[in-house]
Amino acid sequence: MTVMTAAAIEDFLDEVFPQRQGTIEGVGDMRATMSLAIEDEHLRPGSCVSGPTMMGLADVCLYVAILAQVGPEPMAVTTDLNCHFLRRARGDRDLIANARIIKLGRRLAVGEVQLFSDGDEAPVAHITATYVLPDGD
Repeated sequence: MTVMTAAAIEDFLDEVFPQRQGTIEGVGDMRATMSLAIEDEHLRPGSCVSGPTMMGLADVCLYVAILAQVGPEPMAVTTDLNCHFLRRARGDRDLIANARIIKLGRRLAVGEVQLFSDGDEAPVAHITATYVLPDGD
């Protein structure tokens, strides 16, 4: 069950993390979807989306999924992120991120994110990440 809507998360992020990139498309039970309109600054030589752009969107998307479950928590932070680039992410299409929380504990959240070039069925990257959640005491 979610405790924050996509709109509430956008407002919260505007306040505490305004430099993040991407647009929240939706949140659900242990899930979130985001998109990023690809611009020239996101590209590497060969007109494909850069690795840092992909990892950044994946990281924010998992954070959004976590916020939807635990509420506004600015100090939930990434402790581990592992990215497997599977194929070229097209520079002429939006980047889509689908995050899923695998385990949500009291102190840690573990999740995975699949990234897609908009319109393609095959993922361009698979990311796993762990977030540490602040002690509620």
